[in-house]
Amino acid sequence: MDIYEDARTVSRADLAAWLRQLAGQLETTGHLFYGAAGTIAVADQVRCELEVEQEGTDEFSVEIEFSWVSPRTAEAVEPSAGTGAARETETKTEAPDPAESSTAE
Repeated sequence: MDIYEDARTVSRADLAAWLRQLAGQLETTGHLFYGAAGTIAVADQVRCELEVEQEGTDEFSVEIEFSWVSPRTAEAVEPSAGTGAARETETKTEAPDPAESSTAE
């Protein structure tokens, strides 16, 4: 389930500033802020993935993805039907692909 997505064309300098802003939020508050008033708490340990693709002779994309199990979800363990096993929910946050262009600004 997507919570938020933003795709736009920006300069390389603006992209670098946005990445620094995200890094600052993670370091100082442990949260990511998105949209007009959205926020999500990021766990102390996350799974990180960096993917670099060449999609044609002159088109490239970079995807940065990190995911984690919400501590609140892990505490509220629900048994699965008939197995007694715990079910955990994984939260994913993906940075917008700067190679994609959109008119939403």
